[in-house]
Amino acid sequence: MLILFFIQLMLVLIFLLIGWAILQKEAYGLISSFRSRPKEEQEELIQNGLPQKTGKLLILTALVLLILLPLLFTPFPYALEVQIGVMVVMLLGGIIYLSKYEIPQKRKKSYIISISVAVVTFGILMVVFYLGFQEPELTLNENSFEISGVYGDQWNYEEITQVELLEEMPEVLIRTNGYGMQSISKGHFKVKDFGNSLLFIYKDHSPYLLVKTNDDTIFINSKDAEKTKDWYHQLVEQSGKVELY
Repeated sequence: MLILFFIQLMLVLIFLLIGWAILQKEAYGLISSFRSRPKEEQEELIQNGLPQKTGKLLILTALVLLILLPLLFTPFPYALEVQIGVMVVMLLGGIIYLSKYEIPQKRKKSYIISISVAVVTFGILMVVFYLGFQEPELTLNENSFEISGVYGDQWNYEEITQVELLEEMPEVLIRTNGYGMQSISKGHFKVKDFGNSLLFIYKDHSPYLLVKTNDDTIFINSKDAEKTKDWYHQLVEQSGKVELY
C-alpha cells in the first residue's frame, strides 16, 4: 500500500512541477510538439492561452489526485481504479477541451485526434479492467484441472506436488507481469518464501488455496470462502497431495 501511495505522490509532484514550470516559468517547450511549431504558431497559441491552460490542467489534475490519495488507506475496495479513472478522464477530457484554443486552421484536426485518442484509450482501459476483474474459475476435469480467464492454464493432476489451504495470504513482494489492483491480484508475482508465483486472488477474502506443481506455484481463491474450500477438497481427492488444514 505504501508503495502505491509513494508512486501516486510522485505522479502528483511531477504534474505540479510541470504545470508550475509552464505557468510561472513559461517553459512551453514542455508541451508536446510546441517546440517544433513555427514561431508564428507558437505566438498565436500563447495569445490563445493554450500553453497556460495546459499548465492549469496539469495542476488541477495533480490537486484532484492529491485529494483522492487518502482513499488508499480506507476500506473502499476500488480506490486505485477510481484514481486511475479520474486521472484519465481529466487528462483526456482536458486535451479535448484545449483543442478549442488551437490555431483555427488546425482546430478541427486537433479535435479529431484528441477525441480518437480518448476513445481508443477508454476502450483499452475498459477491456483491461473487464479482463482483470473477471472472476477466475477452477474447473476439475478427468485428468487435469484448469483455471479460466487471463493468465489461466491447465495442469495435469500428476504434476501436483502440494495442495494447501491458507488462512492468510503470504506477503506479495512485487508484480512481474499481471494485474496488481487494490482488490485483486492476477498474473505473475513474487511471493515471500514462495518466489515466482501465479496469483488469482481477491485480497482480504480468506482462505487462499495454494497449489504447487512441478513447474508452478499457484494461489487462487473465490470471494465465496465455501467455494475455495470445495476447490481444495476436490483437488486433494483428485491428486492425493495434501497439507494438514
